[in-house]
Amino acid sequence: MRVLVAPDKFAGTLSAPEAARAIARGWARTSPDDEVVRLPMADGGPGFVDALHDALGGRLHVVPVRGSTGAEVPVTLLVVDDVAYLESAQACGLQLGPPSARTASTWGVGEAVSAAVDLGVSSVVVGLGGSATNDGGAGLLGALGATADRPLDAGPDGLRGITSVDLDAARQVVEGVDLVAASDVDVPLLGLFGATKTFGPQKGLDDADLLEVDGLLDAWVDAVCGPTPAQRRVADAPGAGAAGGLGLGLLLLGADRRPGVAVVAEAVGLDAACADADLVVSGEGSYDHTSRSGKVVHGVAQVAGRHARPCVAIAGRVTVGAREMRAMGVESAYAMLDLAGEERSFADPSGALADVAERVARTWSR
Repeated sequence: MRVLVAPDKFAGTLSAPEAARAIARGWARTSPDDEVVRLPMADGGPGFVDALHDALGGRLHVVPVRGSTGAEVPVTLLVVDDVAYLESAQACGLQLGPPSARTASTWGVGEAVSAAVDLGVSSVVVGLGGSATNDGGAGLLGALGATADRPLDAGPDGLRGITSVDLDAARQVVEGVDLVAASDVDVPLLGLFGATKTFGPQKGLDDADLLEVDGLLDAWVDAVCGPTPAQRRVADAPGAGAAGGLGLGLLLLGADRRPGVAVVAEAVGLDAACADADLVVSGEGSYDHTSRSGKVVHGVAQVAGRHARPCVAIAGRVTVGAREMRAMGVESAYAMLDLAGEERSFADPSGALADVAERVARTWSR
């Protein structure tokens, strides 16, 4: 039996390659004769560059940029042929810690994009996800040369009172380069289902902040796009709200928005790997209602479904019901917290994941 293991990272505990190795190790205990193929995945968030480098090789370039906290941080650019890949979370991710999303900036992502362009590549793919920022892409645009009547490097609070923005210089920097915004979610920038309301709480914004920051970004859209519904339409596009509005910043530069999991799937050959498998095993830290909006398990299950291959998931936590799970193309999902216990899942995540995979193999292996 050929088993394809294609998980995402388990945020805060295991990278995607580590998760794939743990699942394969546990599977082999019960079914040593099965052929287990590891294909670590990513959705544009943390681990995006690692997953691509693991599958594609390529050259790595490390560049220093201004992180979301203001301190200098390294960002790794992966160059494969004439395409550069970068991960925005390395410059503005939650793992960098304070300050608040009210003042955190995406300036370093713009610096990383500029460095990638300077390498002479024809395309720059920016993975979006896991950000601590919520500035509507203002910092990105400012680092690339955009100017405004308010500072673009001070988060949404810095945009208070903004009325005009000039993007000409930023657009000149990326002229002739194909930009791709590889987003882990398809949310718009504003409103009830937008970036601030959906992801602001995990970035430290309370209820009062959510209303105020969304209002600041609404004014930002007027200034950077224009006040008419037709001009503002780009802010409503799927993915405009990815990474706190980095998606919007890239769209304003002419980027093509694609689901990050689709970008990775194409690059690593997920379609062919699913076609060759008898069973597909995916996984992520939390399998929940957001998984449908661009996360790895849903993306992998959709590809497996096209080849009529069953897909099961192992996650740290599972909050999806059986009916919704099957609507997403997943036959069964197994939670580490339930099967291995919370203490062991965090103390020894690799061992706990291997134990759960061993249990799953007893059910699914021939």
